[in-house]
Amino acid sequence: MAGARYLYCIADSNEKISFGNIGLENNEVYTIPYKDLCVVIHNCSIEPYKSEDEDKVKLWVTIHEKVVESVWERFDTILPLGFDTIIIGEGEKEPEENMKSWLKDDYENLKKKLNKLKGKAEFGVQIFWDIKIISERIIDVNKEIKKMSDDIKTKSKGLAYMYKQKLENLLKKEIEKEADRCFKDFYERIKRCGDEIKVEKTKKLEEGKQMLMNLSCLLSKEKSKVLGDELEKIDNMEEFSVRFTGPWPPYSFV
Repeated sequence: MAGARYLYCIADSNEKISFGNIGLENNEVYTIPYKDLCVVIHNCSIEPYKSEDEDKVKLWVTIHEKVVESVWERFDTILPLGFDTIIIGEGEKEPEENMKSWLKDDYENLKKKLNKLKGKAEFGVQIFWDIKIISERIIDVNKEIKKMSDDIKTKSKGLAYMYKQKLENLLKKEIEKEADRCFKDFYERIKRCGDEIKVEKTKKLEEGKQMLMNLSCLLSKEKSKVLGDELEKIDNMEEFSVRFTGPWPPYSFV
């Protein structure tokens, strides 16, 4: 067949099956086996999936992820590929032939990655902290900051403003130190529960709370309870709250 092939993922199986018309634009999703692997694809044109309509693009990405999850339910281990990964023909090579050439050339690397991910899933960990509570605690325990905070109440308006600026700078430095200390502590505690961690970008303030850390964790599904128990201890601390999501296909680790 001419055209191109849209790739969803690679699975650790050589089963040749159809998943039905669950793909983008209701395309049939099916597998092409190669040795003991298979690639999950649908037939498409050579043009990438592009649109000025943001909602349409979001829908495509959602469908892509749902297909990957459906495949993951069927096969134990997969390598998920990013949205809009397309293989086209080259010269006289048909896209399918080109795809098999790629699988042949990259076979050992793909097998190595699949073996690393066997029986594992991705989990998301986001830890938030309440800056107001943290600030109050720092003021209470730091003698210099506490004295300055008390002194402000007795100063004239002009001096109070200067003291306040100095206080805010000192407090900011102490909060940064505390953030670094907590990050290292929590990271080590989480690391002991999993196999691999990726530090993701933190997101903006949420409902008065600041995101302290945002992690993607690779671990076996059995270990997820151990991690969940450790995160519950952090969540029970007054100034912290935890969001724990998953299991997901291991997008961040391929």
